[in-house]
Amino acid sequence: MFTGIVEELGEIVAKEDLADAARFTVRGPLVTSDAKHGDSIAVNGVCLTVVDVLDGGSFTADVMLETLNRSSLGQLAVGGRVNLERAAALNSRLGGHLVQGHVDATGTVLSRTPSENWTVVRIALPAEISHYVVEKGSITVDGVSLTVSGLGGEPGEEWFEISLIPTTLALTTLGTAEPGTLVNLEVDVIAKYVERLQNAR
Repeated sequence: MFTGIVEELGEIVAKEDLADAARFTVRGPLVTSDAKHGDSIAVNGVCLTVVDVLDGGSFTADVMLETLNRSSLGQLAVGGRVNLERAAALNSRLGGHLVQGHVDATGTVLSRTPSENWTVVRIALPAEISHYVVEKGSITVDGVSLTVSGLGGEPGEEWFEISLIPTTLALTTLGTAEPGTLVNLEVDVIAKYVERLQNAR
């Protein structure tokens, strides 16, 4: 479980393509400072298991084909920047919201509208998750816990907006995500549980 508060902007330093998976080496001195084999680290919002912790503040993680196909991780290349967060500790504050690290869908950045103190980013909202997204509700974009500041579009072409403060722009990959960028989306898990319980009735 994560909170969606990015701890560090990491870098992909190696990628090994396997038959039905890929092994990534990710540099992140902060998140590896206390990491060990088997720990969970979210990479762009995807919960990955640490295989090895390497000298120089890097770790390796294996990503199965299912995850490569259902997230933006398949498009990562050496040199790419990624948002990193260690699993939440039960004795710490929950700064964002409950994030599982399980990507529900991917969306494409449609536009960026900068202003003096923040930037509004519009992202295409896939139809299969649109009913979970509400204005002023929580959504995770590339591992970043954010508030939905706007919704719109016609059925099949819906979008949502997030408003990014300077800190988020400076310390996460969303600061440089231009139109056309594919991002990982995770909706609030509570909404999914509520839907399941209602359907069971």
